[in-house]
Amino acid sequence: MHHYCQALGIQPWELRKKQTATVESSDWEMLRQAVAQCTACSLHQTRTQTVFGVGNREASLMLIGEAPGFHEDQQGEPFVGRAGQLLTAMLKAMGFERKEVYIANILKCRPPNNRDPQPIEVQTCTPFLEQQIKLVSPKLLVAVGRIAAHYLLKTKSSLESVRNKVHQYGEDNTPLIVTYHPAYLLRNPVDKKKAFLDLQFVRRTLERD
Repeated sequence: MHHYCQALGIQPWELRKKQTATVESSDWEMLRQAVAQCTACSLHQTRTQTVFGVGNREASLMLIGEAPGFHEDQQGEPFVGRAGQLLTAMLKAMGFERKEVYIANILKCRPPNNRDPQPIEVQTCTPFLEQQIKLVSPKLLVAVGRIAAHYLLKTKSSLESVRNKVHQYGEDNTPLIVTYHPAYLLRNPVDKKKAFLDLQFVRRTLERD
């Protein structure tokens, strides 16, 4: 991250504000290296490795979760372990293979003990996510869970109140739908039926577009 920002002449947390031509033309490898080298917040002190993102870089569907957990921190890939297996099943319910979509997180490093991300961590890390969204340029975003929904929609509303609606994200007004996090569904299987309805809604929205 240090060398990346040095080349741009800005601080990490300024990436969101200062959209220079250099930032906009950054390729995936440059962005990946910037994430791997990032020391902008204290999470770099406790991570095993960064978790960049995975999948089809030209995907029509992009899923955004909260932050890496234990297994993600160990393997360097988002949504692995039991939650990842459930997410893969959720994708199949929409007619997608995991490799066909792009998956990323709000944070690229695991918070200790899987706690919620702190505001300063979100502030310093989300410019990376914003660049990923720009590079993928998906037709539809899916916010997976409360933390992702709150950040992407700039709201504190309950997850229930923002489900089953098509929202707009960013300057390009990219359609965005919110659903449950698979880790939540593992703890609360009673809501799996609602999640399935969300997935049907995602599929219909993509087909309509």
